[in-house]
Amino acid sequence: MGEPDDGAVARLRATAHPLRLRILSLLTGEAMSAAEVARELDLTHANASYHLRVLHDVGKLVVEGEEKIRGGVAKRYRYDATREVADRSSGVEDRVAYARANAVEVERRLLDAAPGPAASSDLETWVSPETWRRAVDLLHEASTLLHAAALPAGTPDTVHVSATHTAFTMTGGLTGEASRPPTDQEGPR
Repeated sequence: MGEPDDGAVARLRATAHPLRLRILSLLTGEAMSAAEVARELDLTHANASYHLRVLHDVGKLVVEGEEKIRGGVAKRYRYDATREVADRSSGVEDRVAYARANAVEVERRLLDAAPGPAASSDLETWVSPETWRRAVDLLHEASTLLHAAALPAGTPDTVHVSATHTAFTMTGGLTGEASRPPTDQEGPR
């Protein structure tokens, strides 16, 4: 795996906070200013600005525009998950911190869950590299679909949803490139 990439570690640490995960989710559907984020999440403007700045500084948010407000300039931030690249170069402690923040956020969402159909799964097992790659591809496809179709919070005739997944190879079997099935270009392994 090599040495951890300092940028990857900083990005992971920046998102290892339940409030910042909520902000990323909120900014998937629309660009918002710090004031709008503060109102939507019931935060102080200063708190929203701080968390937006942390996320922007590590490249998790893009500035989609600026608008003049009362003599100042308000930046409108957006989270574009399509720019995300899976990076596993950070240490296990950082990934565990992210998982803990994610668990807190999932718990908050579950407490606000509506009645109706849902899905949940947990599994630790052994599968072929082909099955593993297909499963990862399907998870990526679902995540990309939901992020790309995200609309502003409260848009009429939409469904408010939560989707979280974590999938990774474990020790004790094939890991790294060996866990990937061969492709036509690579030939058999």
